[in-house]
Formats: sequence, structure tokens, C-alpha cells
Amino acid sequence: MKKVLIFLAFTFLFFQIGRAQTTEIWVVRHAEKERSDPQEKNPDLSEEGKVRAGDLARYLKKENIDVAFSTPYKRTHQTLDSLVIPKVINYNDIKSLVDTVKTSYLGKKIIIAGHSNTVLEIIEAFGGKRPREELTDDDYDFIFHLSVKGDKARVKMDQYGVPHHL
Repeated sequence: MKKVLIFLAFTFLFFQIGRAQTTEIWVVRHAEKERSDPQEKNPDLSEEGKVRAGDLARYLKKENIDVAFSTPYKRTHQTLDSLVIPKVINYNDIKSLVDTVKTSYLGKKIIIAGHSNTVLEIIEAFGGKRPREELTDDDYDFIFHLSVKGDKARVKMDQYGVPHHL
């Protein structure tokens, strides 16, 4: 019985320590994609997008990102290519992304590359308030920094690289 109580006490302690950790997450939409072939479902980044991917690396150069998450599309992976990241993990749905981060990457620094129709949903799924009403198909220069603790997230919005909307 004594061993069970000690085990439960340690489990509770580790749970409390885990809840107290802050996870830093940056969420970006992929950079500009190649649009020369409208039939292409998985285009590469355009030259402008490659420049923006480099701008992202410069923006985050002082952060030691532990892990990156990307949809399985070339443009999201290529957006992260300029960053020095030890591990890039594909995700297909937001719920599993959030579950994975909260169970395996608590207290880490993470970047997530998504799409115009998923970035704001990702922020909300982590407990953050939507900082913009929407992202349009022309919004490439926004970056969102989330400080996640438990089920709450503080969200800061910034822009990087050449402003897309002049």
C-alpha cells in the first residue's frame, strides 16, 4: 500500500510540474506558392516564397526550436527548410497535432506550418483567442507566437519579411 501511495504522489507531482510548464509555439502559414500551374495540387514555393522562408529563419534565429510540425505538402515543408530544426513531424488534423504537442512536447519551443484555412483554428485549438477574423489567400507574412500553459494561450501577432500587403 505504501508503494502505491508513493507512486500516486509522484504521478501527481509530475502532472503538476507538467501543467506549470509553458510551451512556446509559433504558427505560420506556408510562404508564397508557385501558381504557374493551377492544376498542381502540391506546388513548390515560388521564388518569392523561398525568400520569405529565409526571412522566417532570420526572424526566429535567436530561438532554439526543438521541433516543427508541418502538413504533408511541399510548400509547408519548404517554408521550414531554412530553419535549423532537429525534427519535422507531419500532421494531418489539428486535434492530433494539439494532443501530440501537449503530451510529448510540453515546455518545448515549436513551430507549426499550416495553411490560410487552418492557422487560426490551430491557435484556437491551443486555447488562444483568434487574433484576426480571417486569413485570406494573400496573407503570407503573419506569424503568431503562442505561450501555452495548460488549456490557455497568450497570442501575439507579428509580421515577418516583406509585408505582403503594401
